[in-house]
Amino acid sequence: MTTHAPQAAHTVTLPGTLDEAVAALAAMPAAVPVAGGTDLMAAVNSGLLRPAALVGLGRISEIRGWRYLDGHALLGAGLTHARMGRPDFAALIPALAAAARAAGPPQIRNAGTLGGNIVTAAPTGDALPVLAALEATVIIAGPEGSRREIPVSHLLAGVDLLNPGELVGFVRVPLLHAPQTFIKATGRTGPGRATASVALVLDPARRGVRCAVGAVAPMPLRPWTPSAGSPRSSTGTATAAISIRRSPPLSASTSPPRASPIRCPRRTEASRSPCHLPRST
Repeated sequence: MTTHAPQAAHTVTLPGTLDEAVAALAAMPAAVPVAGGTDLMAAVNSGLLRPAALVGLGRISEIRGWRYLDGHALLGAGLTHARMGRPDFAALIPALAAAARAAGPPQIRNAGTLGGNIVTAAPTGDALPVLAALEATVIIAGPEGSRREIPVSHLLAGVDLLNPGELVGFVRVPLLHAPQTFIKATGRTGPGRATASVALVLDPARRGVRCAVGAVAPMPLRPWTPSAGSPRSSTGTATAAISIRRSPPLSASTSPPRASPIRCPRRTEASRSPCHLPRST
């Protein structure tokens, strides 16, 4: 009987800057970038992936924090879930902090990163629904110091995120200074993979509500978007919030037509059964 043991990478490179990391990927086309490694190392340990080389991103300080930029927060892709779950970050972007705290047990939150959650793009991932509702933009680092931007909405439409040799460097998030939340249901008590999740953000400028639903399709869905040119009034935002609480429960018959509970090897078929979700007030 042959035993398939995980094979270690032949070369591990630890760059100190984002551009050095991109250069390392250009020099080693077969290399795989790794930050927290929560998904990558699981694939290596199970024998599904045997990278010839690794480019570690853990020493790149420029992507491990955040800063303010023209009414936005510029978040480094190396921010861990644990760091985003702290009170100071929660005061900045409450919904993303809530998603980070729900990302999993402490060992996952301490290692997993914002960039990794985006690149992995797992249907049950917690960051993408929030970033979609916030209408965030992903900033990609490429060869020779180049940068390009992709709105998260384009990712939901199926646009490829990375070209060979590129890395997610930052995420630019508008600071709305308005109520926002993230809620998810799991098949267990405590943090776990989402059976369904939802991010809600009040949009003061449009007098409306942004919503994104996760874990019900290969990518998060936007069930509705604020209509352009809607009347503005001092009570518009409050009215939008009240309308959500008063609307009927979600069910299989009232969910968006593209929604279909995903199949996952960690789930039973019963998790795909239609159900009613009570509204939270």
